[in-house]
Amino acid sequence: MLTRESKRTVVNELKGKLETAQAIYVVDYKGISVAGMTELRNRLRGANSMLRVAKNTLTRIAANDAGVQELEALLDGPVALAMSYGEPATTAKVLSNFMREFKILEIKGGILEGRVLSGDEVKVLADLPPYEVLVARVVGGIKAPLYGLAGVLNGPMRNLVYVLEAIREKKAS
Repeated sequence: MLTRESKRTVVNELKGKLETAQAIYVVDYKGISVAGMTELRNRLRGANSMLRVAKNTLTRIAANDAGVQELEALLDGPVALAMSYGEPATTAKVLSNFMREFKILEIKGGILEGRVLSGDEVKVLADLPPYEVLVARVVGGIKAPLYGLAGVLNGPMRNLVYVLEAIREKKAS
C-alpha cells in the first residue's frame, strides 16, 4: 500500500513526464509476463520512449495537473502509458510490432498534440513510413517534373547539335 507521500511523489513524477511527452499511448497490458514487460520497456527505450504503469487514480490526477484531461477516457482497467519523447510514429511502430509479435498487448488509444487517437488511428500512425522516407517522396515528386522540363527544353538544342554534326560529317566526306 502506498503512503500519501509516495502517492504524491508518483503523481508529481508522472505529471512531469506527461507534460514533456510528444505523444502518449495507452495500452492494456493484461496477460503480459514480467519478461514481456521488460522486453517492451527495452524496445521503447531504444525509440526514445518509456513505459509507465501506475494506478489509474494517480494517473488521472497527474493527467489533470499536466493539462491532459483527454487521457481520462482511456484509463479503464489495467493500463500502461507509453510516452514518446522523440518521433511519435516510432513509438507507435514499436507498440504495434510488439502487439503483432506477442499477440497480447492491446493499444487502447493515445494523445498526439492534444488530439485523442483511437487504437485504430494509432495503428495507422504506426504504418506510416519514417519521416526521412516521406521527405524523400515529396522531394522526388517535386524533382521529377523539373527533370522532365529540363529534358524538354534541352531537346531542340540537342537536335540542332545532331543536325550540325551530321552536316559537318557530310562536308568532311
